[in-house]
This record gives sequence, structure tokens and C-alpha cells, in this order.
Amino acid sequence: MNVRGWIIAAGLALAGGMAAGSSAQPAASAPRVVVARDAPVVVELFTAQGCAGCPEANRAVEQAAETPGVIALTYGVDYWDYLGWPDTFARPEFAERQRAYRHSLKLRAVSTPQVVLDGRRQMSGARASELASAIREEAERPVFPPQIEFRATGDRVGVGSGRAPRGGAEVVAVIYRPGAQVVTVENGDNRGQAVRHVNVVRDVVRLGDWSGRSALFTLPASRQPGEALAVMVQSKADRRILNAAIQ
Repeated sequence: MNVRGWIIAAGLALAGGMAAGSSAQPAASAPRVVVARDAPVVVELFTAQGCAGCPEANRAVEQAAETPGVIALTYGVDYWDYLGWPDTFARPEFAERQRAYRHSLKLRAVSTPQVVLDGRRQMSGARASELASAIREEAERPVFPPQIEFRATGDRVGVGSGRAPRGGAEVVAVIYRPGAQVVTVENGDNRGQAVRHVNVVRDVVRLGDWSGRSALFTLPASRQPGEALAVMVQSKADRRILNAAIQ
């Protein structure tokens, strides 16, 4: 899948019933396209089923996930488990990824819910309208990404040449389950609530380094039926995401 031509629509904050850019919509009601760029906006949500403030951010990210040109990913973290409910999607590696952003974004601590956009800006918590505005702003930022292309065999991905950031970059594969999943929380702050999550991440696999030259990487073979995979080219030093694509 080539990622050139990702489109960010101005209708990010419209009611969920309106499909952005759908050919079934009359021309007058279709959301106005304000920017097109060659890389998607990556929205990463760090959340926890035991976090009282997280369901609202979950809903905002689920709405954003429906927008063309956005790759939305949800990571469960485990540091709220002590409240009485062990998060069913959490892995220690996901909290480590969040802590890496804490360092690169110069934050005092990690917290949930937290949304990180393109690895370069963050929101502590998220409401749908605020997240939509942040995505539009990020989409307007000029980018010159290395091209990402999956091979027809499905087992490898190519990253094209480009300007590598200082310190180099790494290529990572994020394995996730597309769509919504609902978990009924039986204890802790969200006891009795059915908490929705979208595009829940199961694993993050480092594929190798990218130094600015074209390179080919082998994709992980651990995907289960129904799972999808996103490949990111990410700066090692400041954690900026240079480009991403979904297989």
C-alpha cells in the first residue's frame, strides 16, 4: 500500500453519522478538503480501563479514527491496575513507549489519557473538537516523508530514500485489531462501565534502522486473523514519526 495522497478533511468535528468524503454524499454536504499531504497523521492514545477520565478520550480517538488520512492506535497501560482492575489490553512495553514520549516531549510525568500526534505533540486528555483541531493543525505542517510500500508478497515492506533525522530513525511495526472493542470493567473507578476502545494495539515490533537510504524490512509473522499492521518510520532521538502506512 502506497501512502501518497493521504487526505485530511475539514469535517473532523462533524457528527459521527456523516462519512467524510463519501461519494454517496451530495457535493454540497461533503466536508471541504483543506490540505493533502504525503503522510498520514498518526494519533496514538495511551489509556487504561481503570482510568476514570479515559472513556471520553477513547470516544474522541474513535471518532478521529474514521477520518481519511488519520491512523489512530490505542495502547493500554498497566500502571492503573493497582486500583483494582487489571487492564485486559495493557502490556509493559506500551507504558515504556509512553515514557519514551515523556522524555522526548520534556514532560514531568506520564498520565492517562494522553494523545500523541505524529510523535511530536501531545494532549493530556482529549475531547473530540479539541482533537479535531489538533489533527488539522498537524495536517497543515509540511512534510517530506520517505515513501513506504508493502511488497505484493505481504511479508516485506520497503522504505524509500530521504533525509534521515539526526541520530537516525527506526522502522517499527504495530500490530493491532481494527475497529471497536468493548470491555465491561468489574472493579475500580470505572466499575460497571462498558468501556470502548478503537484499534487496540497488541504488539510493537522493531524491524530495524533507517539511515536515509532505501531499505527492505521483513514484517513480523505473528499476526493473528483479523489483525492489521501499521509501519512507522520514527526518529530515534526526538521520536517524530516521519511516515506511516497500514497494510
